[in-house]
Amino acid sequence: MAALTGVMFLQGQPTPKLGLDLAGGTTVTLTAKTVNGGDPPPTQMDQAVRIMTQRVNGLGVSDAEVAKQGSSNIVVNVPGEGQDRVVQLIGTTAKLQFRQVFAVADGRPLGGAASTPAPSAQPSGSPSPSASPSGGKSPSASPSASPTSRGRALSEALAAPTPTPSGSASPSASGSPSPSPSGLPSGLPTLDPNAAAQDYSGINDPNVIKQFESLNCYVPDKRVPGANDPNRRFVAACDQKEENGQVTKYILGPVRVLGEQVEDASAMPPDATQGQSSWWVSLKFKGQGARQFGQVTTEAYEQYQRNPGSPRSQVAIVLDGQVVSAPSISRGAITGGTAQIDGPPESFTQTYATDLANVLKYGALPLEFTQSSIDEVSSTLGSDQLRGGLIAGAIGLVLVVLYCLMYYRGLGLVAVSSLLVASGITYVSVVILGENMGFRLSLPHIIGLIVSIGITADSFIVYFERLRDELRAGRTLRPSVETAWKRARRTILVADAVTFMAALVLYILAVGGVRGFAFAMGLTTLIDVVVVFFFTKPMVGLLSRTRFFGRGHPLSGLDPSRLRARATAAARPAGAAASAGGGTATPAAVGASSRASSARTKSQEA
Repeated sequence: MAALTGVMFLQGQPTPKLGLDLAGGTTVTLTAKTVNGGDPPPTQMDQAVRIMTQRVNGLGVSDAEVAKQGSSNIVVNVPGEGQDRVVQLIGTTAKLQFRQVFAVADGRPLGGAASTPAPSAQPSGSPSPSASPSGGKSPSASPSASPTSRGRALSEALAAPTPTPSGSASPSASGSPSPSPSGLPSGLPTLDPNAAAQDYSGINDPNVIKQFESLNCYVPDKRVPGANDPNRRFVAACDQKEENGQVTKYILGPVRVLGEQVEDASAMPPDATQGQSSWWVSLKFKGQGARQFGQVTTEAYEQYQRNPGSPRSQVAIVLDGQVVSAPSISRGAITGGTAQIDGPPESFTQTYATDLANVLKYGALPLEFTQSSIDEVSSTLGSDQLRGGLIAGAIGLVLVVLYCLMYYRGLGLVAVSSLLVASGITYVSVVILGENMGFRLSLPHIIGLIVSIGITADSFIVYFERLRDELRAGRTLRPSVETAWKRARRTILVADAVTFMAALVLYILAVGGVRGFAFAMGLTTLIDVVVVFFFTKPMVGLLSRTRFFGRGHPLSGLDPSRLRARATAAARPAGAAASAGGGTATPAAVGASSRASSARTKSQEA
C-alpha cells in the first residue's frame, strides 16, 4: 500500500482520470473516401469500425466510443480534452510497406532556381555521406551510423545476424570498408544531395524520376501522390519527419513486404545490450512475411558488400506513403522473422513508439478517411450523476460496516479495516492505471467498484464463520485461527476465481460501458485476494494473542457462551473439579462419579 501510494505521488497525478460521461472529451467525425466518390461497401465500414475500436482500446481502458453514422461516416468519442494525437492515430490508414531504396537525395527540388546550394559538409540525416574514391568520410561499421532517413534509425534482427561471408567487403576496425577482391574502391561515390545528375539505373519509370527531381519535402504535408499505392512498381516518397532541419527523399522499388504480414508489434524501452538509446518498435512477421523480409534484406546486404554507399543497401519502412526509416543492411541478411524500427531519442519517444506499435498491431484500415469535424464536448452526465454514484457507494459501504459491527462486534473491526485497506488500494490503483494505461473512471466503473464492496466483504464473512464454527466445537482460539483459515481459503479462492473468470469473459466479449464494468470488477477481485491473504488473516492471528479476543470477551464477537460452544469441562464436571484441585481423582471419587452416573441413567429410564 505504501509503495503504491509512493508511485502515485511520484507520477504527479493524485486523482483519477474521468471518462467521457463524467468529464467530457473530444468528438471527431471521419468520412470515408472512395475512388468513384460513392458510398463505401458496408463490410469495409464495419471492418474500419472494428479496427478503430481495437486501436482506441489499445491506447488504454478509456471507454472511448466508435460508431458508424450513416453510410460513410464514423463518429469517434474520446474522453478528455486535447486528444488530437489519439484522434489522429485512430483515423490513420496505417498501410505499412517495406521497399528497397533505389535513389536518395536531399528533400529540396534537384537543380533549377528552386534548389538551394548544397552544404559543404554532409548534412545530418541525409542518406549517404559525400566522399571521393581518394579519401573523405567513410561509412561507419555500426548500423546506427549508416545512412538513414532519421540519421540513426535502423531495422535489424533481434537475433544475431549472419556473419559476413569470407572474402567480402566488411568494415574494418577503424570504421572504413576494406577493399573487396573485385577491386571496388573503398570510398563512397560522390553524391550531391542537390545535384541534378543521379544514378537512376534500374528505374524504368521516367515519370517517377521526374516527380523525384521536382519533389519538395520541406512542406507540412509530406505525403506524395501514389506513394501509398502497393501496385506501383516505383514511387517517390519523403521522410516522415525532419531531423536537424533536414529531410530526405527517395525513389523506392516494388513492395517487398506488406503490413498484413506483421503478426505483432510492441513498443520496447531503451536497451543498452541491443545498442538502443531510445524507444523502439519490435516487429514479428508471419511465415510468408519472414521469408519475404529475409529475401529483401539479403539483396540489400549483397548491395552493401559491393558498395557500402549504394542506396540499394537500404530498405525503407514506409507508413502511409511516408518513410519512417530507411536503414542500411550492413550486418547481414535478417532471416529470423523479427525486425525493429527505431530512431534518435529526440523523435523516437515512448509516446511515438507506443502509438506506432499500436496502429501496426491491428492492421491497416480498408478505407482512407478524412476528418469532417472535430469538437470538444462537455460531460453527458455531469457532477450530479457522479455525486449520486458516490453517495450510493458510501451508503452501501456504511450498511456493510454496520452489519459487521453489530453481528461480529470486535471482530467486525477487522472487516472494517480490511475494507478500508481494499478501498485505499483500489483508489491508488485507479490513479496509477489512469496515468500509465489510459484508465478513465466512468459510471460503469463506479458501479463495478460498488458491487465489489459486497464481494470483498463476503470473503471476510467466510473466514469469520469458519473461525466461529471451530470455537463452537469447543476448540481454543489460537489453533482455531489456523484451522479455520485452511478451510476458508479454498472457498475464498474458488469464489474469487469464478468472479474473475466471469469478469474476464465479459471484458473480452463486451464493449463500451459493459467492458468498463467488467474491468473494474476484475480489478477489485484481485485486490480482494491480496487483502484477505496479506492483511485480514495476519490481523486475526495477531488479535488472537490478545487477552480481549483470546479469552472471549463478550464484545469480541468470539464469546463461547454467545456462540454456545461445547466446553469439554461442562461434559465432565467431576474430572474438571479434580483437575481444578490440582490432584488426581481418587478411586472413591471415581466410584462416586460412576454411581452418580448410574443413578442418572436409571432415573432417565424410569
